[in-house]
Amino acid sequence: MIENSTKKTIISKKPILIDNIISKFIGLMFSKQQNKALIFKFKKERIISLHMFFVFYPIDVLFLDKNKIVVDKKENFKPFTFYNSKKKALYAIEMPNGLIKKTKTGIGDKIEFYSE
Repeated sequence: MIENSTKKTIISKKPILIDNIISKFIGLMFSKQQNKALIFKFKKERIISLHMFFVFYPIDVLFLDKNKIVVDKKENFKPFTFYNSKKKALYAIEMPNGLIKKTKTGIGDKIEFYSE
């Protein structure tokens, strides 16, 4: 589960942890729109570069530091575009479009997650 512990809201009930290089590269490419969230974990905090090549629907993305604090967010990340996080992050959480606004998640919020 992914929870915004600052706002006491549930972001996703069944996230998928992505921590290997091939899964990170593929991500949501060629997938159908879904209600799942993907948690990308990197080896160390860094500026995270994401692309939306071959993803045919917009998504929201949260960038978290090592303490799981939101350091950046990208709402309505459109197909066939790029985005670089504004700050170094250890995690990127890709989620359905509109979920950041719906859960009122903002910079500085603490996120907790548990994956299966």
